[in-house]
Amino acid sequence: MRATRPAALVLLTLALLGSTVAATAEAAPRASLTDIENDVMCVSCHESLAVAQSPQAFAERNFISQLIAQGQTKQQIERALVAQYGPAVLGKPPAQGFNLTVYVLPPALLVAGLTVLAITLPRWRAKARSRASEGRTATPAIADADARRLADDLARFDT
Repeated sequence: MRATRPAALVLLTLALLGSTVAATAEAAPRASLTDIENDVMCVSCHESLAVAQSPQAFAERNFISQLIAQGQTKQQIERALVAQYGPAVLGKPPAQGFNLTVYVLPPALLVAGLTVLAITLPRWRAKARSRASEGRTATPAIADADARRLADDLARFDT
């Protein structure tokens, strides 16, 4: 009987932990007005709902507050806003169709620019090095008159 007590205690603890994990996994995070306001736009003044002060912005806030009171999640509320006001209400365009270029084009341009730099910089450096080495080995020719005058000037300063 003593051997079964620890086993029963372990089983009871696992059952309690399992029920609390299941309860927290099922509970979706509650949406808040401030969180949603930062992600949606006022459809009349085209600014973030967090800073908009138009009558339309107040109507959108009331609509969101009603949906929060019904217990809807942030994703459900955003879908309801799109159904009510259209996709212009979203702060970020949906990543579908032509709007996908907003998400794909900047990283693609960055990668292309870095690739061009990675290819051209070594070539530019090689050309600069070859020009520098050519400049060191080749001495400019001096006319005989200039060479004599230079020798005379140097001789005057040596004494």
